[in-house]
Amino acid sequence: MLMKTVTLRNGVTVPALGMGTWNVGDSAARRTDEIESLRRGLEAGLRVIDTAEMYGNGRSETLVGEAIADVRDDVYLVSKVLPSNASYDGVRKACRRSLKHLGTDWLDLYLLHWRGGTPLEETIRAFEDLREEGLIGGWGVSNFDIDDMEEVESLSGSCLANQVLYNLEHRGTEFDLLEHDREEGTVTMAYSPLGQGGELLDHPALKEVASRHETSLGPADAAQIALAWVLRRPNVMAIPKAGSPKHVAGNLASLEIGLTAADLKTLDNAFPPPKRKVSLAMI
Repeated sequence: MLMKTVTLRNGVTVPALGMGTWNVGDSAARRTDEIESLRRGLEAGLRVIDTAEMYGNGRSETLVGEAIADVRDDVYLVSKVLPSNASYDGVRKACRRSLKHLGTDWLDLYLLHWRGGTPLEETIRAFEDLREEGLIGGWGVSNFDIDDMEEVESLSGSCLANQVLYNLEHRGTEFDLLEHDREEGTVTMAYSPLGQGGELLDHPALKEVASRHETSLGPADAAQIALAWVLRRPNVMAIPKAGSPKHVAGNLASLEIGLTAADLKTLDNAFPPPKRKVSLAMI
């Protein structure tokens, strides 16, 4: 299986398919499965693991730390700081707290989860100082639209990534943001690429396209089509939740799918691309 990759502006190349951990770590009953999922994904080459201090108030970070304890050097580890902690001192304290939860000495990428009231210049100064100290490899943002990104770019040329909601149901970023970030050298990290609550995956258009494709696991399913659709774009990384070994295997199989022009037309008819600027969607 050929692993698609993206290259960050600092020269680091990572798989375009990673693993998200939203709600991971919240259930003791699912803990073993969730750790096994992350381990299986890492063994298959899905090196990027995304978490955040907000996820379960550190429970997600703690579970991730347990899962990667003996393979930390093989992982591209991403976490996020809340805007309520985005002051200079707040970022530095939050980063050290996340490192403690994760049981590691450094983060590969540290993101501002969304924009709050703290001046971006102050947050970026904290990020840059953490990078100089070796506590993070680089920094980025999340849920930033064009205006926000232009402000970031006026302050620094070091933003590695912008993590945004992007899937067939939420295509607004295609109007301007995805191309803007690509031209600026900022990688897009697509969260919730399979939608929320299962409604997207029940859509008949996805099932129709899935019926045209086979994977090493057997007939393709709607989730694999939705993920292949996100991954078709250059400069985009997808981080679907890694909740069970079965889900991880299915996500990996999406890399085997090459969507045809007819497939893309079917999906465009069902989920029309934007014709004008729309507000940035986020969940």
